[in-house]
Amino acid sequence: MQPSNQPNPTSAVGKKPRLPAIEYIRGISMMGVIGIHVGSQYIANPVSNMHLTALFEIFTRFSVPIFFFISAFGLFYNLDLQNWNYLTFLKKRWKTVLIPYLVWSVFYLIHDGWLYGSGFPSPLYFFGILFFGVAKYQLYFLVLLLWFYLLMPLWIKMVKKLDMLWLIFLLGLQVMFDYWSSFSEPLNLFVYSMPDDSLLKPFFMYRLNYWVMHYVFIFVLGGWLAVHLQGFLSFMKDRRTLVTCGFFLSLTSLLAYYYYLLGPKGYTQLEAINTAHQLCPAGIAYTICASLFFFTIFTYNNYPDWLKNTLHLLGKHSYFAYLVHPFFIGYLALALQKSGHIMTAGIALGFYCVTLLLSVASAALFRSLGDKLPLLNALTIGVYKKRQQ
Repeated sequence: MQPSNQPNPTSAVGKKPRLPAIEYIRGISMMGVIGIHVGSQYIANPVSNMHLTALFEIFTRFSVPIFFFISAFGLFYNLDLQNWNYLTFLKKRWKTVLIPYLVWSVFYLIHDGWLYGSGFPSPLYFFGILFFGVAKYQLYFLVLLLWFYLLMPLWIKMVKKLDMLWLIFLLGLQVMFDYWSSFSEPLNLFVYSMPDDSLLKPFFMYRLNYWVMHYVFIFVLGGWLAVHLQGFLSFMKDRRTLVTCGFFLSLTSLLAYYYYLLGPKGYTQLEAINTAHQLCPAGIAYTICASLFFFTIFTYNNYPDWLKNTLHLLGKHSYFAYLVHPFFIGYLALALQKSGHIMTAGIALGFYCVTLLLSVASAALFRSLGDKLPLLNALTIGVYKKRQQ
């Protein structure tokens, strides 16, 4: 008989049971992020297949925001709200996120400066790069996460006081803010009319990299559901059909929007994926439904051991794989370019599989080396060797 994935309240006294769904969703999200970035390579092909682009760029659009959902859920699930210390919290999170962020940023700046002959940036430009998280295109996520950590007292107050009605109100505000930030013509005209040497311009150009307002609802929702875990578990168990239908309906809506942009609106594939993204109204709905769907199927569905082991492996190594995968994408793209091959649909799928395999394998290798050299794990993924009592 296969063991159930759902938490067992009697599994440990004084310790909350492990929720495999959190780890599994991390792995699925990492796979989705790699898909988005491989899709960016594939779409450079002028005759790229719009359906494969949809797989890479639309189906995976839940990947980044669901990371915030899971991060908040894990934080609040393990948080003692009655004996919570802000400075202790920050100290721990700095070690798990800030240090790896700085290490990977410096790594990519040195590596790319050497590979592309651009050199290392000047000190002032270097600190700007760190602030906006642009040393590599995936690192902005850690900047946003750090801002969420800094504002943790605010999220705790919100989670404590919010009820379902206020959550709906917050969702409405989220949709309006994201629409304004993404599609407001006056805002875009204002930003792009600024002179290039304006110190204010990058603060607006890179607003997606540090304005936590873009993802407040999904983060607070994760925390709120963790605090109300028993109600959430009952909801998932009793309404699995509704959750599943909501996921596929929201996915269909986002895909329909994408194809509408390509068809009647006459958008290019690049324009379409830059419009039908996770911050458009359909994208927000898809993110919420995907968060509930994956949490439900990973909590109440049983899977064979090989699949559980695979999901565990992907989740365990998702952090390092997320951070390292642009390294492999870059070299695979250079190899493809030198070989004279165009990224066709078949090559793109192979490109994705090889990138995923190399990213997870390197993560496992470094984790193993880190067991012998603990500093390696501390610097790259913020994992520290437990002190023996």
